[in-house]
Amino acid sequence: MATRRHLLKLAAAAGLAPAVASAQRKAKIVVIGGGFGGATAARTLKALQPSLKVTLVEPNPVYTSCPFSNSVLANLREIDQQQFGYDGIRGAGVTIAGTSATAVDADAKTVTLADGNRLSYDRLIMSPGIDFDWKAIPGYDEAAAAKMPHAWKAGAQTVLLRRQLQAMEDGGLVVMSAPANPFRCPPGPYERASLIAYWLKIWKPKSKVLLLDAKDAFSKQRLFQNGWAELYPGLIEWVPLSQGGKVTAVDPATLTLTTEFGAHKAAVANVIPPQRAGAIAAQAGVADRTGWCPVEPVAFESTLRPNIHVLGDAAIMGGMPKSAFAANAQAKVCAAAIVKLLAGEKPQDPIVINTCYSLVAADYGISIAGVYRPDKGQLTDIPGAGGTSPLVAVGGLRGQEALYASSWFRTIAAETFG
Repeated sequence: MATRRHLLKLAAAAGLAPAVASAQRKAKIVVIGGGFGGATAARTLKALQPSLKVTLVEPNPVYTSCPFSNSVLANLREIDQQQFGYDGIRGAGVTIAGTSATAVDADAKTVTLADGNRLSYDRLIMSPGIDFDWKAIPGYDEAAAAKMPHAWKAGAQTVLLRRQLQAMEDGGLVVMSAPANPFRCPPGPYERASLIAYWLKIWKPKSKVLLLDAKDAFSKQRLFQNGWAELYPGLIEWVPLSQGGKVTAVDPATLTLTTEFGAHKAAVANVIPPQRAGAIAAQAGVADRTGWCPVEPVAFESTLRPNIHVLGDAAIMGGMPKSAFAANAQAKVCAAAIVKLLAGEKPQDPIVINTCYSLVAADYGISIAGVYRPDKGQLTDIPGAGGTSPLVAVGGLRGQEALYASSWFRTIAAETFG
């Protein structure tokens, strides 16, 4: 027989349930940033709980994807194949605020927009991507990027770098600079070096790629280097940190990159500078002194500001790297967790997967995969659950992985943008 205390608890719970459900239906979610993290989160929230009022704040009417943008440099794709609109997201019931967020007031739970409007929220998701540390490399600033493009935000910079490569005389030296960790897409510079070499081998075989690196090791290193030895002997030279790879200054006027060991004059210079979370993250108070955003590993809620969740490249996700696949996976976990939180329930600990494909040539793909779970306050790699492509490939595996890479990109783009 139920005790009086138990009956009172049941009565209280029964009275609370409609109130919680009503609050959940009326909840306002604002999402800042319309990339693979933010756009996926917005769509997933509406799919899980259609009654939520979800607003996506994104100033660009078209999103230009960084994944596969290195293929544009090798003339394997056109830039418009990287571009996606937001009609599919509107069709999912998400309101699009086509402007930028200029301020977040975490106490008042509001977002101020560049057009003067202000949005209130119950939960805020921030997926602002990256900004560059323009003071990190003397001589390299926004003006210098017009001559020494970074192309690490896809779009006009990608097109500029491709034009420079096409205009370069055969025999010219392409000098690349890769930053220290952490940064967006850890294998990206090495895929870029590979695909530039792929194009040079066909069209400018007397040219070479010099890759100056602020690290002594990089993602999928043995796989990349095996591919370089097989496909591009003598075309790619990688200079690690310990051998003078860190760029300490640049001169845009002469296209010169200086390291502790000497200076390198380029015909085409691609400088990928150090990065940090998008500027709005610091303004909102969710970025720490590293420039990145610490989060708890279940709902990816900021450890610095309550009711704000941070996804994708901007967040500190423990062992999980900064990639489009990761942002997409985190967005789904975050959306499901927010629905639980709004219902007064505790989110389950997630298992989050990341897979990263890289092209060494048009028909030569490699990959790395990881599986992560919460442990001691961060996402931690589950030993033995992931892996990389085999170092020795048989039966056309590299070609198959290149096809897998293309299929993955088509799938994630369609899932995210419709």
